[in-house]
Amino acid sequence: MTVAQPSSGRERGVAVAPYEEQLSLNRAWALMEGSMYFEQKSKVHEALTRITRRLNELGIPYAVVGGMALFQHGYRRFTEDVDLLVTRPGLKAIHEHLDGLGYVPPFEKSKNLRDVELGVKIEFLVTGDYPGDGKPKPVAFPDPTQASMEIDGIRFLQLGRLVELKLASGMTNPDRAKDLVDVSEMIKTLGLPESFANELDPYVRDEYVRLWRQSRKRFVRIWHPTQASDESQQRLLAAMQREGVTVEHPSDAQADYVLLMTYDPDIARKYDLHDEREFWDSEGR
Repeated sequence: MTVAQPSSGRERGVAVAPYEEQLSLNRAWALMEGSMYFEQKSKVHEALTRITRRLNELGIPYAVVGGMALFQHGYRRFTEDVDLLVTRPGLKAIHEHLDGLGYVPPFEKSKNLRDVELGVKIEFLVTGDYPGDGKPKPVAFPDPTQASMEIDGIRFLQLGRLVELKLASGMTNPDRAKDLVDVSEMIKTLGLPESFANELDPYVRDEYVRLWRQSRKRFVRIWHPTQASDESQQRLLAAMQREGVTVEHPSDAQADYVLLMTYDPDIARKYDLHDEREFWDSEGR
């Protein structure tokens, strides 16, 4: 399929068709490319393989972060660029060895590069810099040699550090709110437990717990006061509470019932609790 070329695409005198513009200019091709992405056959995946192979050959430490790292850890969403964490000396060496040899900066003095053949942008994050608003905070971009893991010959940022950085980013920069959405989706998709907060820097733990509680599907069951006088029902309630089911009062102060609630789908099935979104209230919500 022929891809429509963007009208402006010359970087450092080299004709480059930026990948993100190709996606915008040709919807049919963008849909096909999106499908290829989830099969790990897109231009972005190819660009990832090419740049990491070069860095491995040069002995430059790196860790894949951003959407490609999310993909590898099990949360698959589309991304149009490759994000790499490198040290400051590593970034200097990258430009010395790759600038003009298959890669060009998107503009003069840019720390980033673009794959000339594929048009995919390679963005670099630097050890010691701060996520989000860029201001000093307890969480900074780590050294890739100490915070990465190898998967199929490519170094990816460890899951805990990835979550940590996204939380710190979204907490301090309103324009990076998508980072908090990513964490919420990881919690749901990967089934991350509330206790995962203990693996994170204290600076972001409360935000993780807030998102965890917000992201988890709640299962509920109606419990009427009349059931409290039945001995067998009392034993059932006690058994549920021992397994973590909690008692909550509905927002309607006049309601003649309480809600039994759990986040655990196995406990919900065992005790006949249902997704709270399946319930209907008097307002028809």
